[in-house]
Formats: sequence, structure tokens, C-alpha cells
Amino acid sequence: MFAAYFDCPGGPENLYMKEVMKPNPGEGEVLVKVSASALNRADLLQRRGKYPPPKGASDILGLEAAGSVARLGPGCSGRWRISDAVMALLPGGGQAQYVTVPEGLLMPIPKDMTFIQAAAIPEAWLTAFQLLHFVGKVQEGERVLIHAGASGVGMAAIQLVRLAKAIPIVTAGTQEKLEATANAGAPAGFNYKNEDFSEKVLEFTQGSGVDIILDCVGASYWEKNLNCLSTDGRWIIYGLLSGGEVHGDLLARLISKRASIHTSLLRSRDKEASSGYQQAFTEEVLPHFSGGASPRLQPLVDSVYPLHAIAEAHRAMEENRNIGKIVIEIPV
Repeated sequence: MFAAYFDCPGGPENLYMKEVMKPNPGEGEVLVKVSASALNRADLLQRRGKYPPPKGASDILGLEAAGSVARLGPGCSGRWRISDAVMALLPGGGQAQYVTVPEGLLMPIPKDMTFIQAAAIPEAWLTAFQLLHFVGKVQEGERVLIHAGASGVGMAAIQLVRLAKAIPIVTAGTQEKLEATANAGAPAGFNYKNEDFSEKVLEFTQGSGVDIILDCVGASYWEKNLNCLSTDGRWIIYGLLSGGEVHGDLLARLISKRASIHTSLLRSRDKEASSGYQQAFTEEVLPHFSGGASPRLQPLVDSVYPLHAIAEAHRAMEENRNIGKIVIEIPV
């Protein structure tokens, strides 16, 4: 089979489509014929040699996949049948023609959704769902500040916050991205490049601040985050785009607000925990992607690249050109 590959860490130019051995499903696993995958920051970091896959995971890139069931491994429960349309969040291996997945980690693709659309769901939506409900325990009426609001996770989080009857507030780096977040349902958005988002957040919330912050940026935002975090607020860090080294009196500021810091890394969760998140997501959120649901949820696909153009897809993400998900179409 063909898969996205690189022989040594480095830039996008190191990526190519390589012929590798097709995997065989083990006990309780399903072989999925992949039609589409999607690109994530973790793929860029792995390509640079800065984010190795978890122990035992495939070293092929790709944290999500959408496709059809090709074969059932021994010991499968009978939940899935050959040709079922499925999608999954993976520890790796999604950007290939086939991938093996534990049967409990598969999710059904809504009937009126394409594989391209479905590939934009697993990583972004499960990450946002887990951060909001399992880590942040969002409540109706709370205000949630979402950094990188036009990213895949950001656009999912906006819609999930609204589904929870809470209030999403975002930051983004261009007016085009802020308009996209507004169209997704964010009532307020601020350009972090030319305005102080903490001041704007306090102004929007009439001085009370936000109850939850979803932060994938890290060190460079810590002071502004604490400025606009409410008393007893929850600051959830799930990425470190600006690094993790903080200089300043972080703990004193945190204590003064009785605030808490939570961290999360969905890729390293064990299979049992991941299965729990996905079962809750399947039951509570997936029905809202189908026609006639209210409110209707919508994955946002920015662009689609064929697998042989994987290097260009990486360049697009590195340059922050995308609004929503970059999807990789896998050849038949």
C-alpha cells in the first residue's frame, strides 16, 4: 500500500508517498480502507522529529481517518460489517491506504456525509469535546475563550460551546479568520496581532472575564490569559505553539484568582479512556451532524490535497493559511 512517509526529520520537502507493507488486523481490530485523512499540528511536529508516536503506534503520519471496513480481525464483536462507513481518531497511520483500528475506537460516519467531510471530524471534534466536557466541565451560560479559533479544534469548539449553551469567544490572526469564527457562531472575536485580547475580553464580559480558556499557544499568552480569567476559572493547555518556558510570577497570579491549570494530550490517552470519550461523543454529538438535527453541527474543510502532494499540505499548515481542516485524499 502507499503511505505518507519521510526518511529523516526535517522540512516538508522530506515527505513523499512510499510503498509499504499493508497491515493485518490483530485481535479485536478492524482493517479500514482509508479514503481520506486530515492534517494536524502533531504531524508537522512528528515530521520535524519533535513528537514521536506513542509506543507501539504506527510511525506513518496521520491521526485520523475516514473510510470503509475492509476486514475484521479475530475476536471482533460483530458490531461492524464489511463496507461500513467509519472514521477514527488514531495514534498514527491514518495517511495510508489501509490502517488497523481497535473496533471500540471506530465511529460511524453520518449517512449524508462524505469521506472528505468525515475526515475533518475525529481529531478536532474529539479534542474539543474532551477538553470542554471531560477536562473543563463546561456549564450552561459560561464564557469560553478559544485561542486559534479558526483552527480545526477552534471551529469545533465554537460549535460545541454553543451546543452546551455556553458563550464562545475567540482569538485569531486575520480578519478573514475572525469572520469565519463569527459565521460558526462566536459572538466575539479578537485579532491577537493588533489588539490586546485580554482587554477586549474583559470589555466584552463587562469585567468578569471568562470561565474557561482553551489554550494551544502556551508561554507567550500566560499573562494575558490570567488577566481575563475569572475567579475560579479553568485554564486548559493542550498545546505549546509558543513554547512552555514561563518567566514571571505565574503561581501568585494563579492563586490570587483561585484559578486552576489543566493540561491534556489526547494522543497519549490509553485505549480505554479514548473509547470512553468516543462513546460519549458518538451518543451526544454525532447525531447533530445529520440533516434535520437542531442545532446542526458542521465540520469545516479548508482544502483537500492528494496524498502525493502531502508536502504542499504541510507547507499550507505551517504558513497558517487554513481556516478549518486540511484534508488528505487517499488514492484508490
